[in-house]
Amino acid sequence: MLKTFSITDVGQKRKLNQDYVFTSERRIGNLSNVFIVADGMGGHNAGDYASKYTVNTMVEEIERSLEQNPVRILENAIKKANQKLRIKAAEDEHLYGMGTTVVAATVMGRYLQVANVGDSRLYVIGENIRQITRDHSLVQEMVRAGGLAPDEARSHAEKNIITRAIGADDSVDVDFFNVELEKGDIVLMCSDGLTNMLEDEEIRMIVSGQRDIIEKAQKLVDMANQHGGKDNIAVILIEPFADGGAE
Repeated sequence: MLKTFSITDVGQKRKLNQDYVFTSERRIGNLSNVFIVADGMGGHNAGDYASKYTVNTMVEEIERSLEQNPVRILENAIKKANQKLRIKAAEDEHLYGMGTTVVAATVMGRYLQVANVGDSRLYVIGENIRQITRDHSLVQEMVRAGGLAPDEARSHAEKNIITRAIGADDSVDVDFFNVELEKGDIVLMCSDGLTNMLEDEEIRMIVSGQRDIIEKAQKLVDMANQHGGKDNIAVILIEPFADGGAE
């Protein structure tokens, strides 16, 4: 039995919340459940529009998809959202240049299928914490190439420059990950407003230290705000085996 909770927060510095989340524990189209985090960017309200429009378009596409393969379902939904967002941006000068990250997931029994574009993340937290997604960001590419140490990346001046986004180009490359879940695992999906404020180990300790899923999510947001809350914060937590057993 799935148990989930989601929350977004404007943070301490921003006036507008450009993060948007969607969760459904019930079937949508041919997916048994759907979870999405999007972190929008763009001037004025364009980032807010981009994240919400992208997520809503993805949900519509998933709902009408005749595909059976979850990778194809998610890929088609993301690519269609990219196309439609590009059209919207071309139609309205106030929306020009808008874009958004996306991390999406669906739980299929003991497996988790994940898709991501940008630097919003998905973690699996058990006795340790594992970042499943790979950030599409300038700084993380420097780390992967060996030109920058991981601990230097957190404070790098260009850490917010992303190299892939929905809406940035006519085509979009999507990364996919398939994860086998174990009893006791908790899935965390989040925007960089959380991960720029908290170290991975702090996240693991917060999630492990609270009684229920609502307290876990709220505590993550509270601690990110206490550490500065420099950006909007989005959190989805999923307990795949909330009844104690793996399916």
